[in-house]
Amino acid sequence: PHLAALVLARGGSKGIPLKNIKPLAGVPLIGWVLRAAIDAGVFHSIWVSTDHDEIEKVAKQFGAQVHRRSPEVSQDSSTSLEAITEFLNHHHEVDIVGNIQATSPCLHPSDLIKVADLIQKEGFDSVFSVVRRHQFRWSEVKKGENKMTEPQNLNPAKRYRRQDWPGELYENGSFYFAKRHLIEKGYLQGGKMAYYEMRAEHSVDIDIDIDWPIAEQRVLSFGYFGKEPLKEVKLLVCSVDGCLTNGRIYVTEDHKEMVSYNYRDFVGIDLLKKRGIQVRLISDRDCSKTLSAMQLGCVAKVNVTNKLQVLKDWQEDMGLSWKEVAYLGNEESDVECLKQAGMSGVPADACAAAQKAAGYICKSRGGCGAVQEFAEHIFLLLEKVNSARKQ
Repeated sequence: PHLAALVLARGGSKGIPLKNIKPLAGVPLIGWVLRAAIDAGVFHSIWVSTDHDEIEKVAKQFGAQVHRRSPEVSQDSSTSLEAITEFLNHHHEVDIVGNIQATSPCLHPSDLIKVADLIQKEGFDSVFSVVRRHQFRWSEVKKGENKMTEPQNLNPAKRYRRQDWPGELYENGSFYFAKRHLIEKGYLQGGKMAYYEMRAEHSVDIDIDIDWPIAEQRVLSFGYFGKEPLKEVKLLVCSVDGCLTNGRIYVTEDHKEMVSYNYRDFVGIDLLKKRGIQVRLISDRDCSKTLSAMQLGCVAKVNVTNKLQVLKDWQEDMGLSWKEVAYLGNEESDVECLKQAGMSGVPADACAAAQKAAGYICKSRGGCGAVQEFAEHIFLLLEKVNSARKQ
């Protein structure tokens, strides 16, 4: 049976505008679940259903096919079931739909593989995700009602300790898998049903702005970063113009050049060095005088015509794997380097091609703290590496 992953990503989010492609920990939100779906290797096709051009562009960038949904199922009042049914009406080859929520960035391929087995090998008609919670529930008393609240799942005289109570299962909305015949009857859950319990740390949902910073920290700690394990970064190569500086060149009347930089980026470089990470600089143009004036104490290569070759030379000279190399760039000449490095980033104002190739998009612009921000991103991922080693 043809199993299709389907991510519903409407452009008209009210809580957070264009939420589905807003960068979360440097990756468009929808990119986290698409990466997990692709690497799971269980889907015959992977789709994003959207009504928005920018979402379509990002979906294709991450390897998904796009179904352009109609205005009729793109309203605020439209249901997921309506959008899924429309998709099936256009794709008769699909037998099973795995509806994956774009707002669940901590989803892992291992979860999707196990769910695919439940529905394909064990014969379930529908499978949905749940998470175990240890929360005591009380009945609601509406304003003006003259009555007391009542306990729903506890005895107040004998409250459970967490370790003595198994808790309860709640839908977390991360995914709903269902067979075609069930959806055509108007159900996402029905027939022979099963739930799949996700780990609590992987159960993250983003609905409103205040969820964002919490989700960002959770995904850095528990998110899925790709098939290959992360390694400790030993070298950061940073493009000078547009990353370390803002890309502007000021020319005085006597033809001398001046550039501006941000002290925070110098702090970031110093922190990297203290952590044992070498920082090297690279530039298309001859900015040796500028770098000398900055007194960064970094190895630099200027007047470079082939940045990737320089990066390869440095990587080989230091005896590093690509997973141990990070690269911060911002223009088309940086694209191949961004693709090759194990960890890659760009400032917020980088060109479209560089943004597409990067693994992390900074909130800061070039020359305005992007280097420091990328350094902090590296430190967070290194914490993840060290945590995995301890486990």
